[in-house]
Amino acid sequence: MKDIKKVFRNLEQTLRQSSWFNDGWEIYNRGPYIQLYKETWYNHNQGGVHFETYIEGPQIQKKAFPVCLHAEEDCPNQQAFIQAFLALEEERISNWKDYKVIGEGHDICYRSLPLNFKNLEQRLLEEFNRLRQLETSIENALRQVA
Repeated sequence: MKDIKKVFRNLEQTLRQSSWFNDGWEIYNRGPYIQLYKETWYNHNQGGVHFETYIEGPQIQKKAFPVCLHAEEDCPNQQAFIQAFLALEEERISNWKDYKVIGEGHDICYRSLPLNFKNLEQRLLEEFNRLRQLETSIENALRQVA
């Protein structure tokens, strides 16, 4: 089995080297768990708006893992934000292959990927780049409710 922490370290390094990264993006990486977010998304304590993935024991057992967009308890007016955001982006997300829109609790949307280590870093990079397309709508929804 591949070292998941190494996969995530490499992913972090690749994200940090991306041409778009210096535009206020941040990464929280704690081994088999990573969040990507903008500094203005109330995520300083990992409880705001962020893109997230993790591969821990339960995901290894299921041979599948999530890539998600969350708005947790530090997000101002959390439920109003989620509704404002989904009003802007629900249709686009619904058209992405295998993405599910949730809109309840802190879950906005997610995709479950099969846990296959072949090209794992590249697949994660592709998913984060897809989710990054939501940046402007996240910021617009935050402005509406903050």
